[in-house]
Amino acid sequence: MTDKIKQSEINLAAWSACDTFRGVVDPAQYKDYILVMLFLKYISDVWRGHYAEYKEKFGDDEERIRRRLQRERFLLPYVEYENESTGRHERFLADFYSLFRRRNATAIGNLINIVFAAIEDANRLKLEGVFRSVDFNSESHLGKTKDRNRRLRHLLEDFNKPQLDMRPSRVSGDVIGNTYIYLIERFASDAGKKAGEFYTPYAVSGLLARLAAPRPGDCICDPTCGSGGLLVEAAREITGRNFALFGMEVNGSTWALARMNMFLNGMDSARIEWCDALTSPGLVEHDRLMKFNVVVANPPFSLDKWGYSEAENDRYNRFFRGIPPKSRGDYAFISHMIEIAFEREGRVVVVVSHGVLFRGGAEGRIRRRLIEENFLDAVIGLPANLFLTTSIPVAILIFDRTREKGGVNEKKNEVMFIDASREYASGKNQNTLTNEHIEKIITTYRSHRNRDKYAQVVSLEEIAKNDYNLSIPRYVDTFEEEEEVDIVQVQQTIRELEKELGEVRGEMAVLLAELGITTEPDPKIQ
Repeated sequence: MTDKIKQSEINLAAWSACDTFRGVVDPAQYKDYILVMLFLKYISDVWRGHYAEYKEKFGDDEERIRRRLQRERFLLPYVEYENESTGRHERFLADFYSLFRRRNATAIGNLINIVFAAIEDANRLKLEGVFRSVDFNSESHLGKTKDRNRRLRHLLEDFNKPQLDMRPSRVSGDVIGNTYIYLIERFASDAGKKAGEFYTPYAVSGLLARLAAPRPGDCICDPTCGSGGLLVEAAREITGRNFALFGMEVNGSTWALARMNMFLNGMDSARIEWCDALTSPGLVEHDRLMKFNVVVANPPFSLDKWGYSEAENDRYNRFFRGIPPKSRGDYAFISHMIEIAFEREGRVVVVVSHGVLFRGGAEGRIRRRLIEENFLDAVIGLPANLFLTTSIPVAILIFDRTREKGGVNEKKNEVMFIDASREYASGKNQNTLTNEHIEKIITTYRSHRNRDKYAQVVSLEEIAKNDYNLSIPRYVDTFEEEEEVDIVQVQQTIRELEKELGEVRGEMAVLLAELGITTEPDPKIQ
């Protein structure tokens, strides 16, 4: 069969595989098992597809075929295994199909772990550490041996469906990456507030990527990258492959998701570090923070215990404008992002809670410094309930380092404020932005012009007069004037209605009398 598989078919088949764990394992955890198995099935199908292609070209030269596959893509090694059921020593290819044939093994969970460990070891540059945090032999997550074996057997059978045949001849390049993102979105919906650790809503990621406007040749960084969706969207803004992606993620299992996401979207050269961007950033060269053309992020809102005690002696001097409060790390992330953007060139786009726009104290002083340095380019208010982690409305801040002294836009001394908070599509549990909403925001921002009840270009002088408060309603007037009420006309209408009501009551009394029914007047309606 060579018919191309449809995106909807592969999405549905992959999601249905989740039934194996749904209701048994927490959604925030079973996503790891499903996504890792999807990854294995994909690379197994790619290997089989290209192996057949190269076999036609090179004949039975097994070693040459494997070298070619490893050089161009990755390597699936062979593993040695002692079959506990038969006592026989086995050697087989570390792929999905070998596991599927052994799905009834009494130690199938351990066997799956062995296969993933072998794949990691054979592809260290691309996959080292990616599968280590997912234990298919875990009793605490997957149950005791009998239940665990049954669930894993069903999982392997679910992924062996024809709809999940992902050979290159059946699946176009971006389908598997889209499926991965689709599953993460569905998992996030199931996981609720826990989703904040790994997911930014697709529409928000797309908006941030378009606002960042990366160009060919750019280095793009997300210092709190989660599962990597925002990096993928930013890369998709660039035609071709002339870009470099970088990310940092503090959660180990989420970092693994990001690495797989990059691989499945054909971006496996991305450098994703498992680290805390604020206390121990991993994107460092020669003891200095790496610099980037574009920095985008959806960092945790008002993060407590972000590293306050270490900030005063920060070796990278990121907090010279001031140290953010101990219990709110918003400006710590913003400060970091500003400092890793290229001087006089870099762009920063970040999602923040509204408190970042107006809170005083240390945050107010940092905000003032950033505005006085002429970094701030735009403030965009978004609707409430866009995120699974919070129902509050949020904002996007855009900082442009071409505006600083010596940059090509150093004479630009205005900030665009956009109030897009009232335009969204309502959902049962979550609101979203449609393509039309996103397009309006992008068009308005790029035009740099006022738009009635929606956007206002404001001078730095006016912002200074407002004590550097960036609260959007101070600058964008969305007040709708109420229609004037003619009191005389209203009174006349009331008199006419009362007259009509009296006439109706009289007619009703006559009808009731004809029926022999008498009624006492209701004092409440006299």
